[in-house]
Amino acid sequence: MAVSGFNQVTLAVSNLDRSFDFYAGVLGFSPVVRWSTGAYLTAGNLWLALVAGDGPGMRAKNNYSHIAFSCAEGEFDKLVENLQSAGHGAWQENRSEGDSCYFRDPDGHKFEIHRGELASRLADMKREPSAEFEYF
Repeated sequence: MAVSGFNQVTLAVSNLDRSFDFYAGVLGFSPVVRWSTGAYLTAGNLWLALVAGDGPGMRAKNNYSHIAFSCAEGEFDKLVENLQSAGHGAWQENRSEGDSCYFRDPDGHKFEIHRGELASRLADMKREPSAEFEYF
């Protein structure tokens, strides 16, 4: 039982427009979808999620930046059980498609184990279309 690789990197950003322009325009990430409080971009196999933070200072307790890992089919429940029994409780409840467990490592870094991928997230978003979403 183990994680199988990176799933996504999520960064809380203080200015979504500036960050979107930086990652897409300066670094050459490919835009996938953008909305008023976030955006998904890709670079190769990397899924980058930008999420508008809580303004100046990006206070650590409210900062949504985290790294998500994938896991093999059938491994999610065991990993969550191991995290809970080791005292690594959730820093947030899951509100997105797919199974997710949000946890901190011993130094307080934020992580997620997520069953899903960018394609399944986009399909879920398209089930409840919004004029706010700008797809590329």
